[in-house]
Amino acid sequence: MIPVKSRPYIAILLHVLMWTLFASVLLFYLPLTWNISLPYQFWVKQAFILLILVVVFYLNSFILVPALLLKNKNLAFIIIVIALSFLAGPLVRAIDDSLQLPDLMEQAFKKNGIIKLSKRGDKIDVFIIMVTLMVVGISTSITLIQKWQADKQEREALEKERIGSELSFLKAQINPHFFFNTLNNIYALTHVDIENSRRALHKLSRMMRYLLYDTQAGITPLSKEISFIVDYIELMKLRLNDMTTVTFEGPLIRQDMHIAPMLFLPYIENAFKHGISTTAQSVIAIELLLEEKVLTMTVKNSVFNENGATADGYGGIGLTNTKRRLDLLYPGRHTFSAAKTADTNEFIVHLTLTLDDTELHSSR
Repeated sequence: MIPVKSRPYIAILLHVLMWTLFASVLLFYLPLTWNISLPYQFWVKQAFILLILVVVFYLNSFILVPALLLKNKNLAFIIIVIALSFLAGPLVRAIDDSLQLPDLMEQAFKKNGIIKLSKRGDKIDVFIIMVTLMVVGISTSITLIQKWQADKQEREALEKERIGSELSFLKAQINPHFFFNTLNNIYALTHVDIENSRRALHKLSRMMRYLLYDTQAGITPLSKEISFIVDYIELMKLRLNDMTTVTFEGPLIRQDMHIAPMLFLPYIENAFKHGISTTAQSVIAIELLLEEKVLTMTVKNSVFNENGATADGYGGIGLTNTKRRLDLLYPGRHTFSAAKTADTNEFIVHLTLTLDDTELHSSR
């Protein structure tokens, strides 16, 4: 039972080779070393033994193990296996008698100067029992390994399907949440500055194009994700006055890499939502660094009394779902912290992602 799903003919060929090797070593090679002329009935008997072992192997693999062992009917399985082993001896002896093989073998040995033969016991054929038990053991081991592999593949497929469905649902929640806030900002801008609102709509359309066409595979180049973030920041700056200072520092990309899209935006959006004021000086500082396989994002924004409770709670659909996406996409490969500083009255978000080799590729 050698599982080769995609190419069944390879599995059949491997089974044929396995039985050919087994028969050659155990049933045919040893008699040939006797250096005597054996009657053809002897080889007929050996072929029958091989057929019995093949039947026992696949009977155990396809019926006994699934119906008994895998259903915890261990005692019934053991009893049937022992019964098969002890029935194999009388069956082989019946073949001997029908072919008159004992007399023929005695004559063959006498022709080669061997007068006395060492005969087997009349009741138990230990060799046949041991060979049958060995075949059952091999069949059981291979079948259990195959079942374990099939169960593992099924679990992995179900887990991938579950994660894929959950990620699609989470992403579907994040994108409308982002566009809802952005459209509200543009709507407010149309009342005071038509030209800037047109520019904002152009940036938004470019961002929508990115989300619709460049992120469908579930991953995107970091360079494109940064361009998306820059467009978003520029769009948000259109509605700010001189009281707010916005800075952005992007990474120096020597090797581009693929990441999940829209991971950073909710944290940046939160900074613009809670970190600006029309009456007090405020600062929003966004930094992305890339050092070998570690990508680091730091977002700092001022906190005002009217926004303090919300910032401390750090709630919202986009933020909650983004943290859930991090758990699904980068399990054990990310760190996250979000806290308000007492001395500088800032809210700081710090996120690190550790990329593996499959997510790195040359940008050249």
